Amino acid sequence: MKKIALGLMKTCGVFGLTRVMSAKMARILMYHNFSGPGETGTDAVSATALRAQLAHLRRHFHVVPLTRIFELLKTGRPLDPLTVALTIDDGRSNCYEFLFPLLSEFEMPATFFVVSSFIRGEGWVWTDKVLWLAEQPSRPSELSASNIELLFTTLNRLRPEVRTAFIENMAAKMGVSIPETAPEKYAPCSWNELREMADSGLVDIGSHTVTHPILASITDEESWHELTVSRAQIEEGLDRPVVSFCFPNGKPVDYRHSQLQQVKDAGYAGAVVADFGMITSRTNPYELPRIGVSGCSDALSFSKDLDGAEYYQTRLLRSLRLRSDRRATMKPPSV
Repeated sequence: MKKIALGLMKTCGVFGLTRVMSAKMARILMYHNFSGPGETGTDAVSATALRAQLAHLRRHFHVVPLTRIFELLKTGRPLDPLTVALTIDDGRSNCYEFLFPLLSEFEMPATFFVVSSFIRGEGWVWTDKVLWLAEQPSRPSELSASNIELLFTTLNRLRPEVRTAFIENMAAKMGVSIPETAPEKYAPCSWNELREMADSGLVDIGSHTVTHPILASITDEESWHELTVSRAQIEEGLDRPVVSFCFPNGKPVDYRHSQLQQVKDAGYAGAVVADFGMITSRTNPYELPRIGVSGCSDALSFSKDLDGAEYYQTRLLRSLRLRSDRRATMKPPSV
C-alpha cells in the first residue's frame, strides 16, 4: 500500500514539486554500508540500488563536497541550488569495494568518516559486534529484529566500559566468543585504500572519533581526547588535513552543547549529526542534519526523502500536532 501511495505521489508530480520548493536548501545523505548486487543486509545499500541513486542525483541535483557547504554557511553566502553532499560513516571496507568505483564512474565527491582505532586495527566498532551477535543462531530475544533498536538505545546511554562489559557478558551467555578482529562483512578499510580514495580528489576523509563512543556518555575531557586524537591519527596515516567531524549516532541526546563547542575549538571546519532535516543558510555548520539512506533499496522511498516530500510531510504533521495540542489546552474545563 505504501509503495502504491508513493508511486501515485511521484506520478502526480509531488516529488518534482517538493524538489523545486526545497531547491534553496542543501541535503546531506548518510550512508553506512554497501553490498554486492545479490547480497542483502539490514543497513546495506546494494550496488544496484546505489547506481540508481547516483543516477537520480546526477539528473536532478548537484553533488558537491561537504566542505563546500561548510564554506558557504561560514561566509554567509547563499547555498547553491539543489545541492547534495554524500557522507559515509565508520570506515568499513565495503565503501572502498562498492561505493568508490561508482563515485569514480559518476565523478561525484563524498566524505568518509572513519573511526581511527578501527582503521589502525585496534579493535572493531562496538555496534558491529552487537550486529554480529544478532546474526548468531543462539541469539536472545533482545537481539531479534524487532527488539535490537531498543537494545541500541539502552547501550547508547552506557559508559563505554560498562557497555563493553554488557556486550561481552551477552556473548558469554550465548556461548560464543566475539572475534578479536572484524569478520569480513565488518572489516575496516586499510590505510592504502583510504589514501587511494583521498588521492583521487573525490573522497575527503573525516573523523568519527577514536573509539565511537556516544559523546553524551563520556566526560568533556574524554570527548576532547576522542576529537583531537582521532584527527591526529588520521592526519598521520594519510598525510593530509582532516577538517570534517561526524558525531557517533548523532541524535540530539547523543552529545552536549559543550561538545559542539569542542568540535569547533578542535579546529574542525564543520560537523554532521544524524537528525533528519535539510540545511538553510541559518543552520549551524557544526550541527548539520542528514538524510539517512542505510538499507534504502527502494527508489521511491529514496526520492521521497531526497526530493523533499518527507521534509514537508514531517513539517505538516508537526504543525497539525501543535494545533491539536493548542486546542486541547484552550478547551474550557467541563463542569
